[in-house]
Amino acid sequence: MKTGLSTSCFYPLLTEESLRLVGKAGVKATEIFFNANCELEKSFVSILKDIKNEYGTSVLAVHPTMSLAESFMLFSAYERRYEEGLDQYKRYAEIAAELGAKYIIMHGGKPNRVLDDHGYFERFAGIAEAVRRNGAVLLQENVVNFRAGDLSVLSDMKEYLGKDAAFCIDIKQCVRGGYSPFEAIKLLGGCVKHLHLSDNSPENDCMLPLRGSFDFERFFGACKAAGYAGNAVVEVYRDAYGEYAELFASYNDFIKSLNF
Repeated sequence: MKTGLSTSCFYPLLTEESLRLVGKAGVKATEIFFNANCELEKSFVSILKDIKNEYGTSVLAVHPTMSLAESFMLFSAYERRYEEGLDQYKRYAEIAAELGAKYIIMHGGKPNRVLDDHGYFERFAGIAEAVRRNGAVLLQENVVNFRAGDLSVLSDMKEYLGKDAAFCIDIKQCVRGGYSPFEAIKLLGGCVKHLHLSDNSPENDCMLPLRGSFDFERFFGACKAAGYAGNAVVEVYRDAYGEYAELFASYNDFIKSLNF
């Protein structure tokens, strides 16, 4: 398993500067979180590619900037807007392929009166197929307050899509959604392809690894038992730490503790 550090840990630092910090720190894997539509331009992607090549950084996944607009763009009833959103996802797939990333992480839509759950699953499958044709694999993330933040919806999605179901499980989103990450891994099994890691405590649901009480050794054991064969990135919010050195120290201690 490759374990990396998401560029989103540095937000709102510029995306390219975040990637450079990851590389300079000697972290060999990352997930790039895009933060503006101008970052989809070929010239900007070339900058990212140069940085990752300079430091020998492996890009495991990319995360679109349109997360908050996906309900409006991709999961509404307006066909023209859907086509525009789909074109953006096709572009992200091209970018992922160029950067060597296998996955695109989607927050998806929020519950609405336009689509029922099965309609949502069908729409996701259509986007996933377009992404696949352009060089990447689409993963549904379990983000709280979105449709897929409900574990029962994820379970139904797994059953409905069968072999085409693919998920990114985020530990802090499990905690915020009121269910255990162990429960999510056990229920979704081999359909989980990528992990977002963070620690937590009874007082704080998003902490640096090894700063809370989460049992990572047990968690990775559960992943292995469920047939997990993917990679993982540490993803915390900027208020989870002070100086950048604190983030990198936590990451390095974490890697050493689990013998990665």
